Amino acid sequence: MCGRFAQSKLDDALVEEFGITGSSPESVLPASWNIAPSEGVYIIRDNPDTGRRDLAIASWGMIAPWVKNISTARAGQSHAINARSESVFEKPTFRDSFRKRRCLVPVDGYYEWATALGKYPPKQPFFISRSDGASLPLAGIWSEWLSEKGERITSTAIVTQESTGFLAQIHSRMPVMMPPERWQEWLDPDAREITHLRTLMEYSEVLQGLTAHAVSTSVNSVRNNGPELIQPIDLGEPETLF
Repeated sequence: MCGRFAQSKLDDALVEEFGITGSSPESVLPASWNIAPSEGVYIIRDNPDTGRRDLAIASWGMIAPWVKNISTARAGQSHAINARSESVFEKPTFRDSFRKRRCLVPVDGYYEWATALGKYPPKQPFFISRSDGASLPLAGIWSEWLSEKGERITSTAIVTQESTGFLAQIHSRMPVMMPPERWQEWLDPDAREITHLRTLMEYSEVLQGLTAHAVSTSVNSVRNNGPELIQPIDLGEPETLF
């Protein structure tokens, strides 16, 4: 799964990195190294009206289309932050968005907590990112929900898959990461053939350029925030990652 992540780049940096030629949000999100469910995050999506790539803000955690009020919507978001790649195309909360409204969630990196099934101390947090400092483009889906007061809320979920390679030593699940050569197809709202979309999520070189290191348990609390959260700590032998 993916339960926390860092997104600290300014919107201008994301516009350049991801080739945003369409609109950008009027408000600017603060840099955060400890984003939790229901918080606002940047997403990248294609605008079907303009044919351009937009930068937008969405609340993390998909709001199901049948929810009737804002309190229920917010309460349910923490249970819908991730959508499994194996079933995202058939689950009622996610399936319509998977077919029509896909996005990228650009993150500095994400946190994962070691499970007892791996070789690291259980519940030890790790930070997974690209070694070159570039953003990690996670596959996502988005939706719009109209509240009982007429407020239109955009929400998003990150698509996950079974972990592979060294990441499987930390946790059994990992986000689906989308390489640049697949962005156009993934974001295209007219691309709706399920078998093809599932193929886009299969990427044999997914671990290339990735790194993971243990971090302080300070990240466990949403009250803590700052670049110090992603600084590596030494687990000592024989539990160092590399």
